[in-house]
Amino acid sequence: MKLLKLALLAAVGSMALTGAAQAADRPLGLTFNAGAATNYEFRGVTQTQHDPQVFAGADVTIAEIGYAGAWVSNVDFGTNTDIEYDLYAGVKPKLGAVTFDFGAIRYGYTHGDSNDYDYWEFKAAGSVPVGPATVGAAFYYSPNTWGAGNVNAYYYELNASAAIPETKFSVSGAVGRQEYQGIGDYTTWNLGAGYALNDTVGFDLRYWDTASAEKSFYGSTADAKLVAGLKVTF
Repeated sequence: MKLLKLALLAAVGSMALTGAAQAADRPLGLTFNAGAATNYEFRGVTQTQHDPQVFAGADVTIAEIGYAGAWVSNVDFGTNTDIEYDLYAGVKPKLGAVTFDFGAIRYGYTHGDSNDYDYWEFKAAGSVPVGPATVGAAFYYSPNTWGAGNVNAYYYELNASAAIPETKFSVSGAVGRQEYQGIGDYTTWNLGAGYALNDTVGFDLRYWDTASAEKSFYGSTADAKLVAGLKVTF
């Protein structure tokens, strides 16, 4: 059952860090977020057995460069574990046109069946504007990911996003490779569109999939799916 979780939070698909990125645009302050989605999808694999997700979080910015936050969501791995709670912090320095993001995430679980469920992940990422778009790359490392039995795990990702001029719509996507120290490596990608109703409410509709050669290992948890989400930030 551990393989149902896999590694950790995600970049374009990582909702845990989305709030932190938004809060980091402010000089100093506290923001909250809450939302729901038709599925908790993480790096191409469902975390809720294809059932809906409800989540909430809080983020604080420090001196325009640092951030920290907490986030909680329901999960379903087919075991007694039903809640995920994440704690994270990092810095987002700039060098010329490039914005970097160096951070750490602690993933915890309530009502777990094993102490192996909690683990750390570390992130190094960068993004740069290219015309009307923003393109980026990210690297994640976990020294003890329980999704593959407390072994080292690595995730590599290329991502891009762009606002559609004179509209409230945006498009974004990513392709990534999850690798474990052992069995279970796979490739995943996502492509979606967002709509900002206002400065507080946003919607997202996203297609997720994994490489067909690797779906037999993860079963239906890695099936292609379309996920709709709503997020409120205040």
